[in-house]
Amino acid sequence: MKTLLINPIRSVSISLIITCLLLGVILAGCAPAATQPAPADNTSSQITATPIIPGKARFKIATTTSLYDTGLWNYLEPMFEKKANVEMDIVYAGTGIALEYGRRGDVDAIVVHDPAAEAKFIDEGYGINKRSFAFNHFLIAGPVADPAGIKDLTPEQAFKKIYEAGIADPAKAKFISRGDNSGTHSKEKLIWKAAGLNYEDVQKSGPWYVEAGKGMGPCLLMASEEGAYILCDISTFLAFKGKVDLSPLVEKGDLFLNVYDVIEINPEKITTAKMLPTAKAFTNWLISDEVQDLIGNYGVAEYGRPLFTPLKGGGCTESGCPKVEDYTVPVE
Repeated sequence: MKTLLINPIRSVSISLIITCLLLGVILAGCAPAATQPAPADNTSSQITATPIIPGKARFKIATTTSLYDTGLWNYLEPMFEKKANVEMDIVYAGTGIALEYGRRGDVDAIVVHDPAAEAKFIDEGYGINKRSFAFNHFLIAGPVADPAGIKDLTPEQAFKKIYEAGIADPAKAKFISRGDNSGTHSKEKLIWKAAGLNYEDVQKSGPWYVEAGKGMGPCLLMASEEGAYILCDISTFLAFKGKVDLSPLVEKGDLFLNVYDVIEINPEKITTAKMLPTAKAFTNWLISDEVQDLIGNYGVAEYGRPLFTPLKGGGCTESGCPKVEDYTVPVE
């Protein structure tokens, strides 16, 4: 298995490197993969893969950093590789970068958590068969002293108080933003809007607001070092709890819902996406009872609670979730 953790700033360079390596393989004499016809639906339990290298196929996905930082993919990846007889190449990046990899045809499927961006991706014809498979919640963490006084407020109230405290004294209250067009970054923008603040104005409002351009784990470490506030998903926070000096200060709010979806790349739009049968099998595998049970138990032994809540049936039914049909595209 091969995994890559992508910094958005470096994504273009890495893409060029990947392209050069692929050209090198072709020049060395490797034959291109033969395209297989897409199955009529997603109900088949048979997993098929198109050989790209002798003996084993490569199945490429792009996914969010929170699934990397929590270790969930490291746990699930070898299981699917063995079941499907493939080697998975996983690029870990923010949702925005993952979607861009999908648009460029660099991957066969994406796993992301930004409903608005996902809807646009599908409307443009790049993605098909979106399925929800797990969710968690966001929270606002910060220094135990809580200089902005946000504990137990709503997300909107907390953001407004952090903004006011940061403007008044940047040394007293700081906020670390992912700043990377990730699903977490998109959620942050929604909360600023709900708080009655223009995001572009927040960006330019002073040194209290820091755009890190990093994944969730590194941003948590940065917030701990700076004694700053941060919006993060609860799963990554629990995974890093022993490494950071931060306290969960705001944990409840309708805006905190965080649903993870898998989307297959549409080969009719992206001709380089030649692993649709395997992508469909991967989707079915993620929402199967077997894997849903694994997801529901992941983290219990170490943290006393699961890091993610499974979504059996491929849709979100938790109290406070949008309607299931908002998250689920019918099986083709």
